[in-house]
Amino acid sequence: MYKAMRYSSDMTRIISILLLLALAACGRGEMRPGVTDIAGVMPDLKFTMQRANDAAWVTQDSYRGKIAVLYFGYTNCPDVCPATLSNLADVLKDLGPHANDVRILFVSVDPARDNLAALKEYAGAFAPQIDGLRGSNNEIAKLAQRYRVLYSVTKTDKGIEVMHSGSVFIFDRGGHAREVMTTTADEKAIANDLAEILK
Repeated sequence: MYKAMRYSSDMTRIISILLLLALAACGRGEMRPGVTDIAGVMPDLKFTMQRANDAAWVTQDSYRGKIAVLYFGYTNCPDVCPATLSNLADVLKDLGPHANDVRILFVSVDPARDNLAALKEYAGAFAPQIDGLRGSNNEIAKLAQRYRVLYSVTKTDKGIEVMHSGSVFIFDRGGHAREVMTTTADEKAIANDLAEILK
């Protein structure tokens, strides 16, 4: 089981690195290790999903006026997802009262298992500003394709195997793409980035 978890983590890192290299080729360049400026080269935020905490159908317009941080994952993720959401929750704490101007959009790539109740409980365990979002397979695939996010959900003899990139996208108050990150380890730097975008 440890080997499977490590394999999943390693593959996620590889996918994330490949995605960053692809984005860097069309972006404005790396701001610091693991962070690329994508302002003006990636499309604006656009989606229709169901929000777990109130079962409401929401779109990009539901988050206008707030910074949106987009991340794809799933509630049964053994390592990358909880680590990423924990880091982002710490970023929100660093922002203090400005955290209310930020929403983390956690889009499940495993909607067959991640029902609204499971997503609500999972996202809420990290921070109140994290919204679990769920859509149909087509809606998720369309959103992932829009931002060049790679993922797969495969049935095997041992159960469900999920692979997904670890990229995190930041959109400003108007829904314009600003940054993509392949790591959330530098929480202070991310908080500083969000504070600058909020100005």
